[in-house]
Amino acid sequence: MNVELRQVHDSDLPVFFRQMNDPESLSMAAFTPQDPADRAAFDTRWSRMRSSPDVVVRTVLADGDVVGSAGVYGVPGEREVTYWVDRAYWGKGIATQALRALLAEVPERPLYARAASDNAGSLRVLEKCGFRVTAAARGYAPARGAEIDEAVLILEG
Repeated sequence: MNVELRQVHDSDLPVFFRQMNDPESLSMAAFTPQDPADRAAFDTRWSRMRSSPDVVVRTVLADGDVVGSAGVYGVPGEREVTYWVDRAYWGKGIATQALRALLAEVPERPLYARAASDNAGSLRVLEKCGFRVTAAARGYAPARGAEIDEAVLILEG
C-alpha cells in the first residue's frame, strides 16, 4: 500500500470521529478522551490541535483513502508522537509507514511515546521506528475505566 501524510482537511474529521468510536480500537488504545462519543469535545480538541503552532497533525492516507491520523505535540524537549489507524487497516504496516513519514517531517529529537503495555501492535510500530522503552508507568485509561500499565518510550538523536 502507498502510505502518505497530508494536512488535515475538514472532511477528514467525520472519518476520525467514526474511527475513534470503534469499541475494539478504543480498548486497545486505552488512553483516549473521557467520552469519545462527545462530538462537541472532539471538534474543540481538533480545532485546537489544527490551530496550534506547537502541534503537527497529519491525515494518514493509504492508497488515497483516509485511514487515520498522526501527530506530534507538547513542549520542546518533551514532545510526544501519537497516531491512530482504522482497525480495518491494522497489521498492514500502515502505522509504521505513517510514523516514519511523520518522523522525517519532524526531525526534532528527543521524541517520546506512550502505549498501553499490552498493546503489542503499537509497541512494535514504535520499536520499528527506533523508539525504545525507557520506563514503565501506570495511568488511568478512560477506554478501559481503570488504571493500567503503560510503556514510556523515547526516540533519541
